[in-house]
Amino acid sequence: MFLVPGAEGWTLISPGTESGAWRVRGFASLDDAAQALSASDDFVFALPVSAVLAQRIRLPNVEGAELREMVRIQIEKALPFSADEVTSDFEIIDQVNGECVISAVAVQNQRLAEIAAPLLNRDVIPSAVTVYAAQRLASHAEKGCALFIYPEVGALISAISENGKLSFARTVEGGAAARLDVELPQLALSAELQGIDASFQTVLLDEKCFELLVGAVYVGILALALLQLIYLQIRKRQLDAAIARDNPRTAFVRAAAANWKTLSPAIDPYFYPIEILLHLFESLPSADVRITAYDQSARQISIEGEASHAALAYQFGDKVKKNPGLQNFIFDMQAPRILQNDHAQFRLEGKPR
Repeated sequence: MFLVPGAEGWTLISPGTESGAWRVRGFASLDDAAQALSASDDFVFALPVSAVLAQRIRLPNVEGAELREMVRIQIEKALPFSADEVTSDFEIIDQVNGECVISAVAVQNQRLAEIAAPLLNRDVIPSAVTVYAAQRLASHAEKGCALFIYPEVGALISAISENGKLSFARTVEGGAAARLDVELPQLALSAELQGIDASFQTVLLDEKCFELLVGAVYVGILALALLQLIYLQIRKRQLDAAIARDNPRTAFVRAAAANWKTLSPAIDPYFYPIEILLHLFESLPSADVRITAYDQSARQISIEGEASHAALAYQFGDKVKKNPGLQNFIFDMQAPRILQNDHAQFRLEGKPR
């Protein structure tokens, strides 16, 4: 059985009396749906999009516990509360060119307990918890990039999947009365900014939303895309003219700034090797991380080291980036190289801002 969010309220889907048939019952609230279940029922509980954080993450192509740890760190960065307060899981969307694209979903434990309270109060425990948008996309669009628009608990949801995995979801402002010809271009732009190909191979629209379209999906997108292109071209010409006009007056400032930047390693104490090394050792997460080589020039610094496992190497890189004494540098660390003893060799490079 499946207990899922409906357009208004909740829907319980259970096997029917005939083979292959399903019985669908709608309830105004989760309390009403809970009364139709017993403690012995085996069912899957699907959460609405409003209860979860769906995130698309791009990471180095690693596997197992190391990948899970990297995903946990990225989710923790995106959440306004600690990782101990959430339940999360992830799926691999694609692995290409040494990178791994991840679909990660997290829900705050307190929020999950609030939603499931009507079930827990009756000792009705689901066998699994999922996200309704991910469940529907997996069953309707297993390949390629798909856009799915459907109503959910009084709101209108737009969700994007890649190879059947949920990679983007949001609540459309205005609910059932939303102007899709206005909302869809903004949705496509948000998806593109996250690296998602917004030229959707599949567009799925719930039958309850047909009256919202009336041609707005295609006509609206084309019209707004054309207007946006015209605006960008006009704005580009304006900016080019302003740059050309101000260029003689800013040439001296740019030259002076370049000279000071060239001299900064010699006169700025933040660039002294002894100061940088001090802050690097301050950033070591534990004695299991060792710096084995350090090199510094006027244009960059490089640190090589070894950690007992990859997660510590990433923690060191994260602490270096956050160290107040090293904010004059932009640091970048490639995926560590795993040795035969499971130690991780890493290289961290920093360039002046």
